[in-house]
Order: sequence, then C-alpha cells, then structure tokens
Amino acid sequence: MSMFPVFLDLRGRRVLLVGGGRVAAAKLPGLVAAGAAVTVVAPAIGDELERHSVQLRRKPFEESDLDGAWYVVAAAPPEVNRQVRQAADARHLFVNAVDDPATATAYAGGVVRRDGVTIAISTDGRSPALAGLLREALDAWLPGDLDAWLAAADTERRRWRETAVPMDQRRPALLETLNKLYEVKQA
Repeated sequence: MSMFPVFLDLRGRRVLLVGGGRVAAAKLPGLVAAGAAVTVVAPAIGDELERHSVQLRRKPFEESDLDGAWYVVAAAPPEVNRQVRQAADARHLFVNAVDDPATATAYAGGVVRRDGVTIAISTDGRSPALAGLLREALDAWLPGDLDAWLAAADTERRRWRETAVPMDQRRPALLETLNKLYEVKQA
C-alpha cells in the first residue's frame, strides 16, 4: 500500500481525540501545537489530558461526537477505535488510529521540526518504532543553522519571482546560495 503524504493545517479546526489514557495524552501536545481545537472524549480522562486547554467530555464515544470534526485521532481500545472508524467513514473523515494500522485511514509519521522546516517519516503504519529511529537520525543529521538556510531560501524565492527565474534553475541556484553561507563563515 502506498501512502499519500500530506501536512494538515489544523489551526482553529475541530479535532476529535477519542481516548483518555497515556496513548491519547501522547498525541495531544502535537495537536495543540498545531493550533487544533481539540475535543477529548472518553469515559475516564487522565490528568495528563486535563493540563491542556481542550474540551473534555467524560463519556463513551458516540457517532454525534464527530459533528464538526475535521480530523479524528482514535487512541482508545481496539473495539472503540473500530466504532470510531466506521462512524468516521460514513462522514468522510480521516482517522489516525494509534498503533492500530488496520483501523486507521491516516498514519502519523515520525516528525522532525526545526526552524520552520518539518520532515515527516512514514513506514505506511508498519513500524512506528522504525519511523522514530529514522526521525532521530534525521534530526541529528540536519544542520544546526537550518534557520539561515530557510532565510536564504526566502530571499532567493522573492528574487526568483521578481526576475522570473525558471523553475529548473531554482534548485541549483539555491544550492549555490547555501554554499556561499559557509564560504563567508570560513573566510
């Protein structure tokens, strides 16, 4: 199975997180950091989830909990995750069923975020541990001054648009600009 990689803009959009334990708590910070308006639904909700400014509903999952949701994270027991998936399918919503690839329609990858650059790694749901190892390796490999790379890319992009630089010339030009960053440091 081949996955389609995508980054979601969840700012201000309602995300339903089904589950109230450690697994759900591990998913919550990323959703909050993305600006999602998170609603947590579970019969019992752990203290880790109460520390965030999210809506908490202490009750079993019901199909109507999906009303207004853009995205769903199912971090509950497998039978509940399957109920969530079935209800979400009927509404054309993607479900990240945590550590339950057979139930999921969306898979969260290992993510590296640094200085405005985000890299996500997927194993198509087969091995979250391998995705995590790859994430750690990429994080160690990325340059410490990635913010300077991004600033240089911003400047070059503006110049390219103003001077109508053809697309096929942009990557080689950016590589040359990035190399000059290091020439200046060595001089």
